[in-house]
Amino acid sequence: MKGAAKTATKKPSIWKRMGKGIKEIISELKKVNWPTFAKVMAETGIVLVVVLFFLLVILGFDSLLNLIFFKWLV
Repeated sequence: MKGAAKTATKKPSIWKRMGKGIKEIISELKKVNWPTFAKVMAETGIVLVVVLFFLLVILGFDSLLNLIFFKWLV
């Protein structure tokens, strides 16, 4: 098929494509439902409480196992 006519589709320049991409990103970010500051602080507090709880649980198990292995078995 040497004689077949090729349809030449020229791509826009890299700068136009980057500009279009940035405009699309900004458009999508405007659609985002952002949380309020109070909601972010409340959820951060919940995360910190859960992390501290598991810290204490792991610390308790570690201390118990330390007591069992080094005080009773040695």
